[in-house]
Amino acid sequence: MTNRVPHSDAEYDLPLTGVRVLDFSQFLAGPMCSLRLADLGAEVIKIERPKGGDLCRGLAVGDQWLGDDSLLFHTINRNKASVTADLKKPGDLDAIKTLIGTADVMIHNFRPGVMERIGLGYDAVSAMNPGLIYGVVSGYGTEGPWRDKPGQDLLAQSLSGLVWLTGSADDPPIPTGVSITDITAGMHLAQGVLAALFAQSRNNKGRLVEVSLLASAMDLQFEQFTGYLNSPRELPQRAAVNGANVQSSAPYGLYQTSDGYLAIAMTPIAKLAELLPLPTLAPFSDPAIAFSKRDQIKQIIADHLQSQPTDHWLGLLEPADIWCARVLDWPTLEASGALDALDVVQDIDGAFRTTTCPIRLDGRTLSSNRPAPPLGNDTAHYRQQTQSYAEVKQ
Repeated sequence: MTNRVPHSDAEYDLPLTGVRVLDFSQFLAGPMCSLRLADLGAEVIKIERPKGGDLCRGLAVGDQWLGDDSLLFHTINRNKASVTADLKKPGDLDAIKTLIGTADVMIHNFRPGVMERIGLGYDAVSAMNPGLIYGVVSGYGTEGPWRDKPGQDLLAQSLSGLVWLTGSADDPPIPTGVSITDITAGMHLAQGVLAALFAQSRNNKGRLVEVSLLASAMDLQFEQFTGYLNSPRELPQRAAVNGANVQSSAPYGLYQTSDGYLAIAMTPIAKLAELLPLPTLAPFSDPAIAFSKRDQIKQIIADHLQSQPTDHWLGLLEPADIWCARVLDWPTLEASGALDALDVVQDIDGAFRTTTCPIRLDGRTLSSNRPAPPLGNDTAHYRQQTQSYAEVKQ
C-alpha cells in the first residue's frame, strides 16, 4: 500500500505549504479546485454568508447528511477553514479586504459582474494585492450571448452537445452520471492556478485565471469536436449497436455475456475472429472497414458473447493480450483489492469515508482526516489575525 501522508505530518513538506487560498465559491467547480489545492498543502479559507453559508451545505445527494450539512458538502470541503462575512456590510467587507492582502490565491464562481459590484473584481483586488492569483469559474465566460445563463453542470452538458456522445444511435441525449463539467472545470482552474503560482514564485506578479463550464465541456470533447471542425460540419453518429466512444471503430464497446458484461477496446477484428472463435467475422477482417461496418461487426460479436459467461471470454482473450475487462459495480470493485492497492479510500475523522487525492507525491498518498468546517468555525481566528496584519501595515 502507498505510504499515506496526513497534513499533520510535519516531516513531509507538501508543495503548497504556506500558500493561502481564499475561496468564495460554492457548489462544486470552485470548491473542487480549492480541495485539490488543499490536498497539496495549501491553507484554504472558505468565505461564506453568515446565514446558510455555501449553498452546497443544504444540497444533499442521495439524501445523505452529516449533522446539519450534506455529505456532499463534507466531501468537497474537507481540510478547509470557514470564515463568515456579509460582503454588503462595510465592516465585514473591510475585514475581508484585509484578509485578501494576506492571500496568495482567491477563487470565486459568482456570475459576471457580481464581484465587481461588491468591489472585489480583479482590477480592484489587484490594486490591494498585486501578487494575488485571481481564479474565476463561470458558466459560459464573461462575454457573449450566454454570460448571464446559470452555470450548472447539467445545463452545461446539454448546451455543449456532450449529451449526444453517450449511448447508441436510437437513444435520446444522455448526460453523464457524474457532474463532469463542474469537476473538470475545477481541475482546469487548479491547473491554471498552479501554473500562475509557479510564475509568481519567479516574478511576484499576480494573474487572472479564468475557466468556464462550457470551455471545459468542449475540451472534454476535443477528440470528437476536432473531427467535426475538420469535416463538412458533419455530426458524429453514435453506433447503432453497443455505443461507446462515438468515433471508435468496432469492436469498441460493452457486450452482454450470459452472466454480466464485457468491455472490449481497440482490437483487430481478424484476431477476435480467431480467438472467440467466430468465423462469421472473417469477411470483416480488413481494418479499413472497422468503422464503416461497425454496426454489423458489433452485432455479430454481441450475439455470440451472450452464449457464455464473462469468465469464459476473459479466459480466451486476456492470455492473448486483448484489451478487455469485466464490467464491475462498486461492491465487486471494492472486493477486488484494486482500490486498496492504490490507497483510494480514506477515513475522515471517523465521521465518513471518501476518496483520497488521486495525485501521489514521492510514492505517498496525500490525505487529511480534517472534516469540512462548521459554518463560521474560523471567523474569530482570522479576524484576530487580520486585525494584527492591519495594525502592522499602519
